[in-house]
Parts: sequence; C-alpha cells; structure tokens
Amino acid sequence: MAMDWNAAPTGLATALGIGLLIGAVRERQHAERIGMAGVRTHTLLALAGALAAGFGTATLLVTLLAVALLGLASYRISRERDPGLTGEVAMLVTVLLGALAQQAHALAAALGVVVAILLWAKAPLRRLSRDLISETEMQDGLVLAAAALVVLPLLPDEPVDPWGVLQLSMLWRIVVLIMAVGMLGHVAGRAVGTRRGLPVAGFFSGFASSTAAVVSFGQRGRKHPAMQRPAAAAALLANLASLLLLVAVVGTVSPALALAAAWPMAAAAAGLLLVAATGLLRSTETGDPQGDSSARAFHLTHAMLIALLIALVMLLSEVLLRLFGEAGAMLGAAIAALAELHAAGATIARLASLGEISPVEARWALVALLASTTLAKTLLAFTSGGAGYGWRVGFGLVLMTVAAAVTTAFTTY
Repeated sequence: MAMDWNAAPTGLATALGIGLLIGAVRERQHAERIGMAGVRTHTLLALAGALAAGFGTATLLVTLLAVALLGLASYRISRERDPGLTGEVAMLVTVLLGALAQQAHALAAALGVVVAILLWAKAPLRRLSRDLISETEMQDGLVLAAAALVVLPLLPDEPVDPWGVLQLSMLWRIVVLIMAVGMLGHVAGRAVGTRRGLPVAGFFSGFASSTAAVVSFGQRGRKHPAMQRPAAAAALLANLASLLLLVAVVGTVSPALALAAAWPMAAAAAGLLLVAATGLLRSTETGDPQGDSSARAFHLTHAMLIALLIALVMLLSEVLLRLFGEAGAMLGAAIAALAELHAAGATIARLASLGEISPVEARWALVALLASTTLAKTLLAFTSGGAGYGWRVGFGLVLMTVAAAVTTAFTTY
C-alpha cells in the first residue's frame, strides 16, 4: 500500500540527514580512496530508500537489489587495495535506514548515529578486539551473553517444585547478575591498572566472594605486617561489594523490599566505606598491581553454586516455615548467612514478596543477616590475619551492622 506523500517530508528530511552523516564519516576516513561512496552517494542512497519505501515493498526490494549489484561491482574493482566489505554493507544499510525513516523517523535517526559511530570507530574497535581484549575475556563475554540472551528467555517464570518455591528464571537472573557484576569489576580493574592497587582488588574480589577475600587479605597481612592496614581496608571494600550485591539480589527477588531497606543498607555501606577509607588514608602502602588480562572476569561455577545455595536455602526456609512458622524461616536464613549472605538475603526477600513476613520484619531480618555474617567474617579475620587485622576488619563489620540497625530503628519505609 502506497504511503501518504503529504506526510513524507519529515521522513525525507531524516533520510537526508542520515545520508549526509554516514557519507561524511566515510569520506573523512577514506579521503585518499578514489571512487569511494562518500557524502553525495550516501545521501542519494538514503533518499532512494525513503522514496522506494513510499512506493511500496516491491520498489524497495528492487532498489536494494540494484544497490547490492552496484556494491558488488565496486568490490570487484577495489578488492585488491581494500578487501573489506564495510563500504558495500554501509551502502545497503543507508538505503534501509532511509526506508525506515518514512515509518519511524526517530528510530531511523538514532540508528543512523549508531552506524556513523561504528564506521568512525574503526581503529579503536580494532584495537579493542585485537589488542585490549584477551582470549579469556572474550570467552567470558560470550558466556555472559549466552546466559543473558539465550538461556534466560527460555526458562519458565512459574515455580517448578510442588511447594512453589523454585523459580528457574529468577534463580538464573541471579546467576547472570553475579557474572555481569564480575565482568564489570574486571573491566574496571583493567582500566584502572596499577594506579589503585589493593583497594581495587579488594572491592572487585568482593563480588566473587567476600569471605574468601577476608581470608586472602588476612593471610597477606600476616605475611607482610606493613600491609595489615591496607589489607584490612581491602577486605572491608570486598564486603562493601558483597553488600551491594546483596541489595541487587534482594531487588531481583523483591523490589519492594529493596526499596524499603534502602536507607539501612546505605547506612551499612557508609559504615564500611568510612572505616576502609580511614585505613587507606593512614597507610603508605601502594598495594599490588592490577590489570591482568589472563584473569577470569567471573567463574560460572561460582555463580551457579550461589544460585544452588539460594535454592537450597529457600527450600530449607520453606520447610522451617511450614514446621515452625515465620520465626523458623528467618532463623534458617540467619544460620545460612554464616556461610552465604546472598542466599539468605534471597530467602528473606522471597518471604517478603509472598507476604509471609511484614516489611518491618523483613528489614530487621536483613539486619540479622548482617550480624550473622559479621560474626563469621570477624572470626575468620582473626584466624587468618592475626589480632591487628582482625580488630580492624571486625570494627568495620560491626559498624556496618550497627549502622543498619540504628537506621532501621529510626526510619520508616
């Protein structure tokens, strides 16, 4: 069906702008190449696409075929000195964007800008893919993309167990969340390089395992006594990352609880950050270098293990709920927090989302989880790093819990 030509000027103007933009980028990047499609060619191609779309699908297909034949002829002439296909593909994309401008001019304009950026960023993108990203990082990126874009949409939203507890899509979202946070942390660490050292290592290791970070930095501080203060600060930053991940996990299961607990969690984070910053300011140690491209951005097995623990804790909580009521379920979560904070947090969030516990009870339950993990990690800090390290880490963790408790007591949701 032919379009209303009275409404065509907006689409034609958008197509004109798209062609000028893409053509200008192509011409500036290949000014030395004779016969290359530049500003005039791409502008005409975009206008041809817009006009062809106005005459109907058959005309647009004929136009695309004609441009494809022209691109093939151009490639046969230039392939010896320029074997790439970017220019020929850009011609077809310009026609399609011109056609799209007649139906959705805002979307076409946005895509035109994206295409222009991609064409302009040839050298940076080549350096990124060939030099900056390692083979390991590429593999991790593909795994993350597959988990988020392939596996997650296939999982059902309905519970798969007789008790209505285990929702596969929710559990896998947590897996994707953990991997995505690990990837973000790895990229940030690579970008920072050696200039930040131990604090960066501490913070981003907390997204993987704050418990392991406490032990690891404690052993480092025991081996090098001069590093006890920055090692303790790094361990507290790891727990800050773990706290942020807890908020994200709770928000995945129960957005309402995450909102209700925003102020207590913010106060807990501020307590950790205050003690960590004090330790770093009083230290002259520069820390260890970062930016290892061979390191894994995340461990899929670790993310899946956390999801499995969350599922097990949810099932245990459901059993305790049926046997002893809500008090039993929260006690089970508090015990689980000794080993895995995020699994316990997901359990509390689930109870809150189902209405088994009130928002006030859920907020205090999260404080109880922080108290439980504080106890466990403080003991680990004394065991792994000695008294000096243990007191510093323990003080930061206790301040985290006290800040959350005081804020919970004096704020409403």
